[in-house]
Amino acid sequence: MIRKVKQMPDMPQPYAMRNWKQVATAYDRLVFDAEATGDFFPLVWRDDTPGGTGKPAFGLPSYLGGRRGENAHEAINTATAVLGATLCGIDKSNQNGVNWVEMLECYYGGEQAPPLFLNRRNGRAGSTFWYEIYPHALMYALTDLYPDTGNLDMMMRSTADQWLEACNKLTGEDGVPDFDHLSFDFDTGKPVDNGRWREPDAAAGVAWLLYMAYKRWNDGGYLDGARRCLAFLERRGANPFYEVLLPFGACVAARMNAELGDAHSVDKLVNWVFDGDSECRPGWGVIADNWGGYDCYGLAGSITDWGQRWDAEGAGPWKPFDGERSGYAFTANTFALAWPLVPLVRYDSRFAPDIGKWMLNAASAARLFYPGAHSGKAQSCAFYKPDADDVIAYEGLRKWWDHQSPYATGDPIRYSWGAIDLGLYGSSHVGIFGGMIEQTDVEGILQLDCLRTDFFREAAHPTYLYYNPHDEEQAVTIDGGGNDFGAVYDAYAHRLATLRSSKLIVPARSAVLAVLLPEGADVEESDGKRHCNGIVIDYNTRA
Repeated sequence: MIRKVKQMPDMPQPYAMRNWKQVATAYDRLVFDAEATGDFFPLVWRDDTPGGTGKPAFGLPSYLGGRRGENAHEAINTATAVLGATLCGIDKSNQNGVNWVEMLECYYGGEQAPPLFLNRRNGRAGSTFWYEIYPHALMYALTDLYPDTGNLDMMMRSTADQWLEACNKLTGEDGVPDFDHLSFDFDTGKPVDNGRWREPDAAAGVAWLLYMAYKRWNDGGYLDGARRCLAFLERRGANPFYEVLLPFGACVAARMNAELGDAHSVDKLVNWVFDGDSECRPGWGVIADNWGGYDCYGLAGSITDWGQRWDAEGAGPWKPFDGERSGYAFTANTFALAWPLVPLVRYDSRFAPDIGKWMLNAASAARLFYPGAHSGKAQSCAFYKPDADDVIAYEGLRKWWDHQSPYATGDPIRYSWGAIDLGLYGSSHVGIFGGMIEQTDVEGILQLDCLRTDFFREAAHPTYLYYNPHDEEQAVTIDGGGNDFGAVYDAYAHRLATLRSSKLIVPARSAVLAVLLPEGADVEESDGKRHCNGIVIDYNTRA
């Protein structure tokens, strides 16, 4: 199903799995501690600058040691930190008496009228699609998790209307919007271009936003807009992946197929995410390589970047690929990729083995983003003594630098605009892994929670993905999170799963998409879907 995953090992080597939930909760404890001491600490500060909805705000630096102040914090960092902690079970609307969720309302409004939820305070749209759409995805996710908190619901409805209007303004006579641009100017109602790059996977992000709005308010206008956005992607012959938005389109395409009977090209979109042959950002995709004896399969970023100074005046011409050095994976992109792709398997179970295998590789290799995984020679900021729990990661990981492979680093030092390469904006995404990954009693078999980031979903029974990388079947203990169950349905095999002494049997080099059914469950089938007590447990029994 996923071409790039076929190149990945069943069991990464050397295998080492961090407890990602522990990393995420320790990260939350550290960065939100206003009394923390030491170099660069405390990290969090209060921002009382007027704006947003008039409530107090807070900031976190995007990089360790980065600038602080009124407009020095980003939603892709602060909102992600709040979301990640929430996914790990922390109530950020009342954490030691502080409502961190409401404080994010500072990103709503600014100089933009009608207001949007943007990456910085007092900002405006029209510079870059992904920095303008991704903060909305974060806010929509938080709206689902905190439906009665502050003005989130109002902000979601208002901004969904604006993105639908943008979709309409970009739509031509053929009924399909044209996202082959840099951004959209909401004041002029026209697309924005700079002649240097385009971000056409904005269509995927807007499709996700509009479908979430449709699920929230059942407004057919949002659904129509989401379908038109996917139509733009599906008619393209070239890969549009730019930064982080394309997998959201793949997820919503699978979901609309399953829930509405649509026929979107999920295979095409998912493979574009992994392939690394983007037409608008060459090399952008997923790594499938061993770097210096370490399996780095599954990490997300560039497969071609080897440190070229693309920003330097008169630079180049550079060779686009260097077999020894090319490869630069990013912390934020790797963690973020799991958000839409893990729940995707609920709606298109054909992808269960490949998503499970990819997640195993990515979750093992992601430890290499952190200082504690490297000798001093293999990282750019060895002068920094890692925090006790080693929870602040480098912005990225290069295949080769300074005769070391791999090499933990980032953009600030290389591009001469900062002194430290450890990035909070990437580290803040760790709660996505932390909220969905649990280790089992069989090494190499993870329990992936397919509901954790499946926002604005219909009612569902607990659903977990297990991938077995071993040559023989394995018996795994299910951690139901306190949910009692009487049977387990395998939505990948489309039948009841095999249990032995209450343990789940996972076939060799395959997967089980386990749906936990209550005692005395009443299972029925209709229109190609299987239900348990009126709740869908399998969206396509005819697959």
